[in-house]
Amino acid sequence: MSRNALGALLTVLAMLCFASMDTIAKWLVADYPIGQMMWIRYGIFCVFAWLVVRRRGGLVAAFRTPRPWLQGGRALLAVVESAVFVLAFRYLPLADTHAIAATSPLIVIALGALFLGEKVDTARWIAVLAGFIGVLLIVRPGFRTLDWPLLIPLVGALLWGAYQILTRLSARSDSPDTTLVWSAFAAFAATSFIGPFEWHWPNAASWGLMLVTGILGSLAHYGLIRALDYAEASSIQPYSYTLLVWVTVLGAVVFGDFPDLWTILGAAIVVASGLYTWHRDRRANAATA
Repeated sequence: MSRNALGALLTVLAMLCFASMDTIAKWLVADYPIGQMMWIRYGIFCVFAWLVVRRRGGLVAAFRTPRPWLQGGRALLAVVESAVFVLAFRYLPLADTHAIAATSPLIVIALGALFLGEKVDTARWIAVLAGFIGVLLIVRPGFRTLDWPLLIPLVGALLWGAYQILTRLSARSDSPDTTLVWSAFAAFAATSFIGPFEWHWPNAASWGLMLVTGILGSLAHYGLIRALDYAEASSIQPYSYTLLVWVTVLGAVVFGDFPDLWTILGAAIVVASGLYTWHRDRRANAATA
């Protein structure tokens, strides 16, 4: 198997782990506070981060950064973004939530142009506009009563886009190991102010499910890290859209939620916009190589 093929396979498996984690989270959020779920998840993520860096200088070395406020703010933003999506799972089907969340790569393009000074040509802005039209087809304001929960994943997508912009900024001065440990430990510290104080003692089955969500999230992150070891980021990006397929299947099997035709059409436009942008980047990079 080629390195690109292995990277693609790991990406698809990582998306399956994310989809499975979200499916379990949707099940648990009906009975347990979001803060508690986040606290347990990030606690497991801390163990994962420690296992990754312990043979490459250790935690103390990984924590060193010239921009601690940036790393801390980025980690806190990730906590809020994760909580927003878990909240969305309480009210919306998995497929609808992720169809709207799939706009995040296009949001990153817009935010990169506004805050990082990245050059965005007309074709890219058209792709962003097309993605917005796709979201309108999913939400359909004016054609049905606009249920406020539909706005939750859109807020989550904006937060995720902002998180990626901050991650780009941190990458200019910090190693991936530093970003990893700050993502885990700063987030765990933040959720420690909430999780223990709204504790609802889980039964044995719920304990097991919460532990599984933490493990799945860690495996998903590790899978993406390994995928980027084998293949370039641009070559594996299209496979991240398999997340929409996984959540649609799991949502239908576990909860009986089937997306309607408009949601499917809107999601297809969003994905097509993202793939078009990726294709243009690949051609531009090939031309300058």
